Amino acid sequence: MSTQRQARAVRLGPRSLAALALVSAVGAAGFGWPFLAPPTSRLSAHAQDAPWLFAGLLVLLVAVVAAAISESGLGPKAVAMLGVLAATGAALRPIGAGTAGIEPMFFLMVLSGRVLGPGFGFVLGSVTMFASALLTGGVGPWLPFQMLAMGWFAMGAGLLPGPDRLRGRAELALLAAYGFLAAFAYGTIMNLAGWPFMSALASNVAFDPHAPVATNLARFLAYCLATSLGWDLGRAVVTVVLTLTLGPAVLRALRRATRRAAFETPVTFDTPDRGRASEAPHMSPVTYEAGP
Repeated sequence: MSTQRQARAVRLGPRSLAALALVSAVGAAGFGWPFLAPPTSRLSAHAQDAPWLFAGLLVLLVAVVAAAISESGLGPKAVAMLGVLAATGAALRPIGAGTAGIEPMFFLMVLSGRVLGPGFGFVLGSVTMFASALLTGGVGPWLPFQMLAMGWFAMGAGLLPGPDRLRGRAELALLAAYGFLAAFAYGTIMNLAGWPFMSALASNVAFDPHAPVATNLARFLAYCLATSLGWDLGRAVVTVVLTLTLGPAVLRALRRATRRAAFETPVTFDTPDRGRASEAPHMSPVTYEAGP
């Protein structure tokens, strides 16, 4: 069993972690404000305007991505891999549009986050959702919530235990279980993004800004059961099936590409006058010979 440390295309440094913590905190407030704001608050009184207030998350998300890329020194190989995976995910998303949650992009996000780490996973999830929205015309106040939720989804896969040791059926079982649960979690938190703003459509399960938290929680659960349970179940089942069937081949391909890209290998130059440049400890550098 291999114990070699897995390379990471994006390593979150202090600035990136701080930005990620900020956007996650604001995002949690953006998703959960119906249960955090008291019935008498001004936010509840302006419930129909709240999507535009939290659409400002998009600016913070872009800042997180920019900080992660700039601080990690993301090289051209990592940028190329990010572009290929984001384009593939964006192209996969419309395949099952309108068909019972058949969304194959989710399994790709799980496997990519697992192999390339939580930093790359968050960036990939956010960028993929943004590219998909441009591709399908799905740009709106919900887009920041989708970007954040998918970033969390892919980042969580990168935080699963045993990235350097766990392989084979055990790893596939772990990824399939995570994909199943995370698919439901994604659907649930995305319901939170839209549920408070549909009172005119379904009063029995809609958010009531004047009701206590317990009442709104019961309404939200009824809303999820009535509207999205079947869709979330389809997404979860598709993610599990694709992970178990295509997962081994995709994981091998991603790991092979990661090894060849050598994201964490420093580049040094040897010149006739100066000799070998300094090398970072415990890392094998890629060396180029310069001519006279």
